Amino acid sequence: MLIGKPAPFVRTFVEAVDDAIRAHHPSHAMSATQRTWLAFCVTAVLVTNSICWARFERASLGTYSLAALSWMFRHSKMPWDQLLVASVRVILRHHGITWGTLVIDDTDNPRSKSAKALAYLYKLRDKESGGYLWGQSLVFLVLVTPKISIPVGFVFYQPAPELSAWYKKEKVLKKQGVPKKQRPPKPAPNPQYPPKEQLALHLLETFKAHHPHIRVHCIMADALYGTATFVDGASAIFGGVQVLSQIRSNQNIRVGKRTQHVADYFATHPGTPQRLRIRGGQEVVATVGSARLYVCSHHTKRFIVAIKYEEEESYRYLIASDLSWRTLDIVQGHTLRWLVEVFIQDWKSYEGWSPLTKQPGEEGAR
Repeated sequence: MLIGKPAPFVRTFVEAVDDAIRAHHPSHAMSATQRTWLAFCVTAVLVTNSICWARFERASLGTYSLAALSWMFRHSKMPWDQLLVASVRVILRHHGITWGTLVIDDTDNPRSKSAKALAYLYKLRDKESGGYLWGQSLVFLVLVTPKISIPVGFVFYQPAPELSAWYKKEKVLKKQGVPKKQRPPKPAPNPQYPPKEQLALHLLETFKAHHPHIRVHCIMADALYGTATFVDGASAIFGGVQVLSQIRSNQNIRVGKRTQHVADYFATHPGTPQRLRIRGGQEVVATVGSARLYVCSHHTKRFIVAIKYEEEESYRYLIASDLSWRTLDIVQGHTLRWLVEVFIQDWKSYEGWSPLTKQPGEEGAR
């Protein structure tokens, strides 16, 4: 398909985004040339299903040259930091959205060993082979609403080099049987390389600052974010909102004066079969048990829900910060988290992060 000029609906959207930027940051507004370039690039992405200047040039029959398109990307002072925020504002206003659920997740993407110019590269553990590969990791925030689900924030994660070196040496020394007192201490946190939970909290703070009119019903995240720091911090950002996450089966809880693993507790307090409606649609049967228990690492009580679907052999353990919710509300609310998996696969397959041409450096990562 050939492109003579940007699609009308894309041009209209870009104009609306520019108006949103002007309303909040008049000095960051786009020029007419920048708006035309952006509208053409968005149209070209839709037509060619790629982010490649050469393909864009061919699709336009040379109307827009590769050199000119690349120069605009690299040297034109586009308000990159404002584009996503303004785009989200336009979409939310168009659909009349005033509330939703925020979901935190992260994903890895393998890269070639020769891809040295890309930003935020480090060694990732390959779950399939058990080895290591070169790649990038991204933490993102998705807003789930009754009408649409859209990404509203992204940030790259990269571990501190000194921490990675320490883990590598620690593993070798432990295997050699060296006592803990004789092993090097864990290095202090490096503020230039924040952990994923801090990045997630920053995304939540940024979303609240940019979209204060959106009422957040709940915040969800997987087991990686099931720490007291994240659960309490995320809840506090939005005035005590419910936070749903997961804990490990060997997490210590306290029942009376007795400390035990959460899996051991629910082994003696089995759940009962319950019919659940997945995201308002299909009904499934799951074994569900729950209790309000003191979680030792959190130093407070959490609403713990043990759930096991029909095809599963073991429980997973959800936690909720707000003890007033009902068990089934927590379970059915948690099913919204799987919409993120759909987003990840769609984004990697069709929206540009995994298969398409990459731009080098930190600027290209934006």
